[in-house]
Amino acid sequence: MKPDPNGPADTRVMVILHDALRRDLARTRRVLTAPGPPADTRRVAIAEHVIWMMEYLRFHHHAEDEFLWPLIRRLNPGAGALLDRMDADHARITPEIDRLITAAGTYRADDSAEAREAVVAALDGLEGALLPHLRREEDEMMPVVSRTITRRQWDDWGHDIVKNKPKVELAREVPWVIDGLDPDRYQLVAHVLPPVPRMILLHALAGSYRRASATRWGPQVAATPLTSTRRERRHV
Repeated sequence: MKPDPNGPADTRVMVILHDALRRDLARTRRVLTAPGPPADTRRVAIAEHVIWMMEYLRFHHHAEDEFLWPLIRRLNPGAGALLDRMDADHARITPEIDRLITAAGTYRADDSAEAREAVVAALDGLEGALLPHLRREEDEMMPVVSRTITRRQWDDWGHDIVKNKPKVELAREVPWVIDGLDPDRYQLVAHVLPPVPRMILLHALAGSYRRASATRWGPQVAATPLTSTRRERRHV
C-alpha cells in the first residue's frame, strides 16, 4: 500500500546519511592509526575523500539551515529552542570542518607522520562536535520534524536537493550513501532518486565506487549494499 503523502514525514533517510559519515570517518581513523603509513596512492585517495566528505557535510548543513529549519520554525514555533540548538551545533562544527579540510589538504601532499597525525587530531575535533550533534538531531529533532511536516513536504525537500545537485556529484554521492545498506534502507534511498537516473546511480556506477573504495580502505572492505551482496551470492 502506497504511503499517505499527508501523513507524518518519514525521516529515516537522515539517519542513513549520518551513518555514511560515521562509517567513513571511522574507516579513515582505522587506516591512519594502523601500523605502517598508507602508500602514496592510498594516502592521496584518503585525503581527497576526507575533503569531499567535509564539503558534503557543509552542503548538508546548508540545506538544513536555509530550507528545512526555517520551514519547521514557521510551522512549529514551539520548536524554536531546539532549532536554536541545531544552529549552535552547526556553528561549532563549521570550524572543525575547515580544520579537517586544511589538515587533509596538507596530508595529500605531505607523507610525513606529522601531517598524518594532524589529520587524526582534526578528526578528534570534528567528531567531538559532530557525533553528539548527529545523535541529538536523530533523537530529538527528527521526531519534531516528523510531527510538523508531511511526508510530501519532506519528500519534496529531498527531491529538490537531488534535482539541483550536479550529476557528477550525485554519481559520487549515491554509491557512497548506499554502501553497506540492508534492503529496507536501500529502498528508502532509492525512493528519493528521480526514476530516470535511478538505475544509473544505483547500479551502473557501482563498479567505479568499489574500485575507489578499495584504493582508500583496502580490498577487504566490501563496499556494496548488503542487498547486492546477497543477490550476487545467490548466483554464485
